Amino acid sequence: MKPTEVRPMPASSLSRAMIEGAAGRIETDINDPGGTPRGIALIAHPNPVQGGTKDNKVVTTLAKAFFALGYVTARPNFRGVGASEGEFDEGRGESADLLAVADHLKRQYGNLPFVLAGFSFGGFVQTRVAKQLPPSGLVLVGPAVNRFPAETVPSDTLVIHGEHDDVVPLAAVLDWARPQNLPVVVVPGGEHFFHGRLNVLSDIVVRHFSR
Repeated sequence: MKPTEVRPMPASSLSRAMIEGAAGRIETDINDPGGTPRGIALIAHPNPVQGGTKDNKVVTTLAKAFFALGYVTARPNFRGVGASEGEFDEGRGESADLLAVADHLKRQYGNLPFVLAGFSFGGFVQTRVAKQLPPSGLVLVGPAVNRFPAETVPSDTLVIHGEHDDVVPLAAVLDWARPQNLPVVVVPGGEHFFHGRLNVLSDIVVRHFSR
C-alpha cells in the first residue's frame, strides 16, 4: 500500500495563544483545519532539559498527521521553554500545564473529543494527563518509560517505537507494555528521532485514526 499523503499545515491555519497555567503563561501553537473539526489533538514535546520544544520534528509530524485527519492540533511549549513561563518540573507541572491548555481548547472549540499524543518525555506526561482527561485516543511515540514512571494506559493506546532506539531501548517499552497486554508498533530500522522514517510514523497514525 502506498503511504498516505500528508501535506504541510498552511500558515493561515496557525494561531499562537498564551494560555494561563499554574506557573504562568503557556505558549501554544494551534492549527485549525476549518469547518467542523473531527476533534482536538493535544501534542506534547520531548524533554525540555535536552532541548525538546513544540517545534521538534516528531511533534510537528504528529501535528501534520492529525491536521490532515481534520483535527485542531495544539502544540504547547512546556514551562520554561520558548515564551512559556515557569521551570522544568519533571512531569508534574507539565501535566498540569497540558490540562490547562485542554481547558482553554474546550472553551474555544466546545465539547470535541480529545486525542492526546506525546513523544518521549511528552509521552510519559500524556500517560499522566490521560488519567485526568480520558481521551478518545492516546498516541505514545518513543515513550520515555525507562527514565520516568509512566502510568498504565487504555488498551487501545497506539504505541510506536523505533527498532534501534538508543535513548529508550525497545526492550524497556516491551517490559512496560507486557503487563498491560499492550501491543507496540515497531518501526524497523527506526531510532529515537525516526530519522528518515517520519513518513512511516505519519502513515501509521493516519491509518490508525482513519478506521
